[in-house]
Amino acid sequence: MLNINNNASNVKRSILVKIARAQLSGNLAEYVDKIPQEIIPRGSKPIRCCIFHDREIVRQRVIARLGHSLHDYDEEKPLSEYATEALERKKPSWPMLTVLQEACNACVKTHYMVTNACQACLARPCMMNCGRKAISIQNGRAKIDEELCVNCGLCMQNCPYHAIIRIPVPCEEACPVGAIQKNEDGKEVIDYDKCIFCGSCMRECPFGAMMDKSQLVDVIKHIMAGKNVVALYAPAIASQFRANPGQLEGALLQCGFTGVKEVAIGADITADKEAAEFTERMERGDKLMTTSCCSAYVRAVNIHVPLLKPCVSDTKSPMHYTAELAKKEDPDCVTVFIGPCLAKRREGMDDDLVDYVLSVEEMGAFFMAKEIDVAKAESVPSDVTPTATGRNFAISGGVAEAVRVRLKNPEILKPTVINGLSKDGMKQLANFGKIQSGELPYTETTPNLVEVMACEGGCISGPSVITNPKVAAVMLKKYVEAGEK
Repeated sequence: MLNINNNASNVKRSILVKIARAQLSGNLAEYVDKIPQEIIPRGSKPIRCCIFHDREIVRQRVIARLGHSLHDYDEEKPLSEYATEALERKKPSWPMLTVLQEACNACVKTHYMVTNACQACLARPCMMNCGRKAISIQNGRAKIDEELCVNCGLCMQNCPYHAIIRIPVPCEEACPVGAIQKNEDGKEVIDYDKCIFCGSCMRECPFGAMMDKSQLVDVIKHIMAGKNVVALYAPAIASQFRANPGQLEGALLQCGFTGVKEVAIGADITADKEAAEFTERMERGDKLMTTSCCSAYVRAVNIHVPLLKPCVSDTKSPMHYTAELAKKEDPDCVTVFIGPCLAKRREGMDDDLVDYVLSVEEMGAFFMAKEIDVAKAESVPSDVTPTATGRNFAISGGVAEAVRVRLKNPEILKPTVINGLSKDGMKQLANFGKIQSGELPYTETTPNLVEVMACEGGCISGPSVITNPKVAAVMLKKYVEAGEK
């Protein structure tokens, strides 16, 4: 997994902060064309061929951060026009993920390469174990014939010096459903009909070529217009900003939100309903039930594992139930979910109760633009305190545990967790689909509740997080414990 501390993330964050500050100052359209020159000033050491190419890539990043797709990019159109269109936009547009072709490195296809560490040893296990006879010794080093090689990896596995390495295409490697492939120019394109919007490609591309289309401009616009804008923050968010209970609420109110609701309250509703649904399903003889709070997983089932559709819980996500609470209080309020997830943007587009979805990255930029330190924000008490299990929805295993503690007969529960929708995770899903259809046997040890998290570790490892997941797990634990006192 690409570490969150990298230059591509820094550039994207810097652009967001500049856009937010300009919008809050009321001069976004007048200022936005200056951003590429500010990010890549004259005299900078080029990342690509020259600073002018670097500036062009930044220009396209700005367009994505303004909430536009790049499939119909117009290089003659000034950024001021894109900014004006963003400010006049009524609602976000599909899709929520776009590709910067100029930023794409057009990586060569995945292959194996012999490094200088090769010793051309007597044993030659790389040659001996290659069934395709694709390896020979030339000039004192093993050489792979790429026309014969089938990328099985046996040479790498058998080399005692670890002299053979695998060169992947990071975005293709990360995509669990094969939704990314090269076009005729060698650049990567996304098949949105296959994509589950897990955000893995966006997180793993070292060139930052996969970008989410920001909705921050839209949210700030409504706040500046004086509307009742309610922030709905996911349990994972407090751990991203190292906040104590109440501090994140205070910081969000400082940003101009008129109301704040912790989505862990919705998680408690989801857990209550899923526990009741699980009991009902088991009593009627169902083989298994899967959780439904991860929208990337639900989309993965609908598109790629249809055999498992009958097993997906009918219960709505915590985001939905929290938005429902906000709309009951004021049907005209603007609801803004804040989370670490790209897939929630897709879910939000399908949910009439959710108006906008911000990533934690966007919210972090908003705090920076407003010069708000969440850790120093005044704590604002909440009317409703969620349970610890509601807040623990953010970690793998948390949803299954929340269901367990709500069951009248917890002994009937046989839970398991698919911790991350990697390619292996998708295989596990396929196997559960076969169990449901009868292609694979159902035994006494087969799990009857399957929790699925698209991100390994849970929501604290989402594609838009700004804190190391290991640190976030510790901070979430402290946050939960502080709320229990």
